Amino acid sequence: MRIIGIDPGLRCLGWGVIEVDGVRLRHVANGQILSGAGDLAVRLLALYEQLSAVIARHAPQTAAVEQTFVNKDGAGTLKLGQARGIAMLVPAQAGLRVAEYAPNAVKKAVVGVGHAEKQQVEHMVRLQLPGCDPAGPDAADALAVAICHAFYAQSADRLAQAIGAAS
Repeated sequence: MRIIGIDPGLRCLGWGVIEVDGVRLRHVANGQILSGAGDLAVRLLALYEQLSAVIARHAPQTAAVEQTFVNKDGAGTLKLGQARGIAMLVPAQAGLRVAEYAPNAVKKAVVGVGHAEKQQVEHMVRLQLPGCDPAGPDAADALAVAICHAFYAQSADRLAQAIGAAS
């Protein structure tokens, strides 16, 4: 299964694609999409077009997006929410199922601790995806989201198999 993980951001949207084969994880690609400067609508369009190109190029089968948190700056939170809308719209428009994960769930799945630092997340991403060189912290976070989804998807599959065997 090929998974794209997305770390939404208005200035910089991180993305990472991995392949899952049983318990094996393999890095495919990662990067950061920059929206540039200017009007909000133009910046959102830039995110939309670039993320659409990434999905077309790497053909993931499913997507996972990190949930955003609400901070003290209401206007900033709203803008981030709009970027997150793009992060969810583009894969859905491509026909992908989109899962969402809280930042603490991602950190716990990848590092083992829900309040891990960014450096710890990147270190564990590099360990779990040998040869991977994240394009930056947002790309490392996106790869962590993809790893988290792989973990939870495998757990759900095992549970479904166990329930099916018990029936």
